[in-house]
Amino acid sequence: MTSRVPAPTGPDVRKDPATRMRFVEQLPHETEVEDHVTIPMADGVRLSARIWRPVLPDGEPVPAVVEYIPYRKNDLTSTRDAIHHPYIAGHGYACVRVDLRGTGESEGVLLDEYLEQEQRDAEEVLAWVAAQPWCDGNTGMMGISWGAFAALQTAARRPPSLKAIVIASFTDNRYADDMHYLGGAMLSDNLAEAGTMFAYATCPPDPEVVGERWRDMWRERLESARPWVLEWLRHPHRDAYWQHASLSEDYAQLQCPVLASSGWADGYSNAVTRLLAGVDVPRKGLIGPWSHKLPHLGEPGPAIGYLQEVVKWWDHWLKGVDNGVMDGPMLRTWMQESVPPSTSYEERPGRWVAEPSWPSPQIKEVVHPLRGATIVAADEEEALPRGRTRTVQSPLSVGQFAGKWASYNAPPDLPYDQREEDGGSLVFETEPLTERVEILGSPSVDLEVSASAPVAQVTARISDVAPDGRATRVTYGVLNLTHRESDEHPEPLEPGRRYPARITLNGVAQAFPPGHRIRLSLSTSYWPLVWPAPEPALLTIHEDGAALTLPVRPTEEPDGMPQASFGEPEGCRPPPVTRLTEPEQAWNVSRSLVDYHSALDIVKDRGRQRYEDNGIEVGLRACERYTSVADDFASLSGRSAWTMTFSRPGWDVRVETSTVLTSSADTFTVDATLDGYEDGRRVFSRTWNETVPRNLA
Repeated sequence: MTSRVPAPTGPDVRKDPATRMRFVEQLPHETEVEDHVTIPMADGVRLSARIWRPVLPDGEPVPAVVEYIPYRKNDLTSTRDAIHHPYIAGHGYACVRVDLRGTGESEGVLLDEYLEQEQRDAEEVLAWVAAQPWCDGNTGMMGISWGAFAALQTAARRPPSLKAIVIASFTDNRYADDMHYLGGAMLSDNLAEAGTMFAYATCPPDPEVVGERWRDMWRERLESARPWVLEWLRHPHRDAYWQHASLSEDYAQLQCPVLASSGWADGYSNAVTRLLAGVDVPRKGLIGPWSHKLPHLGEPGPAIGYLQEVVKWWDHWLKGVDNGVMDGPMLRTWMQESVPPSTSYEERPGRWVAEPSWPSPQIKEVVHPLRGATIVAADEEEALPRGRTRTVQSPLSVGQFAGKWASYNAPPDLPYDQREEDGGSLVFETEPLTERVEILGSPSVDLEVSASAPVAQVTARISDVAPDGRATRVTYGVLNLTHRESDEHPEPLEPGRRYPARITLNGVAQAFPPGHRIRLSLSTSYWPLVWPAPEPALLTIHEDGAALTLPVRPTEEPDGMPQASFGEPEGCRPPPVTRLTEPEQAWNVSRSLVDYHSALDIVKDRGRQRYEDNGIEVGLRACERYTSVADDFASLSGRSAWTMTFSRPGWDVRVETSTVLTSSADTFTVDATLDGYEDGRRVFSRTWNETVPRNLA
């Protein structure tokens, strides 16, 4: 179906009070949209796309921008898509939003993330788009999260039409810097994300789009489904499974310009600077205070006029406009001011700062020895006592206030006050600062450590401690000590033997004001953000080799560097959505002092809503639960459960999934269920019960 969206008259912009975004009512071009276009693949599978195109005289061809993701263009991402794709199309581009094979109205099945088949499909999509009469043969790719992964991974394959990419919240290193493993330790998001895709990959297509064959397509998805966490557990080390589609294996693979962004509250805060340093192509980096959001929708604020930046990027690299897009700094980032601890922020105070290149020549790595409970000033090392040790064995309660690996801002999921966490940790602090300190980059902690067990982990946290004692976590890092030398070939520890180890913390831009302290906390657990080691371990820290390195940035801006600035966030007004039931959010920590049972319960329920442009009603409810008993490492349990409903008159479908992960000293066990319902009647059911060796995880 093709529909015309005229260029409206009246005011140019109207600001939406909910999103604080200016909805643009006047664009350079009228646009038209085709809601369902099929793109043929070589094996006969047809992918479904929505296409926005500018209306130009004589059907003049234009460059095309592709977004390629598995999150259902017809409903679940339709509001977000309608904000940015018509905006870009209205500036003279064909925007093609494609559902991956096996998702939305695309045929086939989705079996895992970032498979070779997915990337071959992407190349075929680009070739098809470039060959259309409305395309001038030049294409770009853009997206956030999976869409950014897809753009970066496809660009590394160098399809001939692809001239530039725009990516947000991504990684170039699938093993070491994604939601699966961090420092060789397994993240609970390994389970949570698997639960998400267990649900998304088993949802039905829309009968109004694909017709009566919807039921056969849905059945094929259900019958092919499998809990993805099983495959991810089978690869606890950096092997060929993770090396595939990781640009960090060979940065020279990327040969096209890239505009890369992320946020300090996101799990993907490291890849922007790593990409800037690693590739040799025209590149720009942007890091704000945001969670896992596109910058024009950024939370915490301030959100920015990101789409204006994107259009300028496409104008230069796809149309050849000499608009100075590569002028100015390589990296623009938000230097965050000190804030009290909170699980959510509407705005993060701070300022935009700029770096002409990365690594930045003006950032100095300052090494602070760790002695006693003190982070020692860099120039005081000579007078320090030597040969002392400190020990730590943390309770499993350390980590309950850690928040999510990646903040999704629903429900509030940032770390809370770290004082209770610090009670089970080894703590080092500076004296109250006499002057302002700003850091930009990735801090690191060097330790000489021995452990009482062959598998042990250590989490390092840096906090901003206010004069009243409140502690706001600034950044953190984790190391499975069996990975101290290699993620490919980890080695067990010899209990009691002394080893050097370096923990690299997540990148951050943070200011510490005078009167505050900088605190470093070390713990042997960080549950449930990180799945604990197989058994408790006592760590001995040998002070002679212990140091904290901070990437210190001058508080004064360098001469001649223009101040970074952005316009207000803009976008197009999306079609109306009617809320039928209220959403629910919860993030509850509970402890029993009778049986010592502890739990973290998370609820993310969007409520039921109707998309008025197509009449489909959708409900989504996701629940996570992480439990333990006292310090019994055999009691750990994590559960991810999803319910997704789709309906309109004459059609009512529901998918329910549950994935439960438990562990012993030697194995992980996955218990999972998948149920499909039509008109309230269960039409499909399957269960899994499988164990996977831990293999030093």
